[in-house]
Amino acid sequence: MKSTIRPFHPEDLDALKRLTVESFKGVTLEQNVEHCLGVLNGHDWRWRKARHIADDATANPSGIFVAESDGQIIGYISTLIDRDAGKGRIPNLAVDGAARGEGLGRRLIEHALDYFRREGLAYAIIETMAQNEIGQHLYPSCGFVEVARQVHFARKL
Repeated sequence: MKSTIRPFHPEDLDALKRLTVESFKGVTLEQNVEHCLGVLNGHDWRWRKARHIADDATANPSGIFVAESDGQIIGYISTLIDRDAGKGRIPNLAVDGAARGEGLGRRLIEHALDYFRREGLAYAIIETMAQNEIGQHLYPSCGFVEVARQVHFARKL
């Protein structure tokens, strides 16, 4: 599948939210919380996860890059910058199921890393859930090294 990577446009947001929900099923903290505690505050995990990309679009819209094929959005990557720390962070990466296995996730990561370099940053971070086998393989193959593990706890109030 031939694809191009371009800057984010505000009118992309709904499509990115849909792609986020589709792509993160089974590999997001939000779904894990819901599995343990149920639907919270009248919103399911999909609603909560979709808000993450909306937050990214507010925080750094120029750091979101969208992959398209034949005018259809098939992937994206979002980034955040902490200039004082020299850190670039990749909070969200999603690729349409039909486009997986063709190197698009890797291309999006490399695009984000090039963006960080142009911004003069010193390092990049990305995180994934233990159950995300794709991320567990892809990120180290892109040069990331595991530096820590974190355990999340949740409870109803």
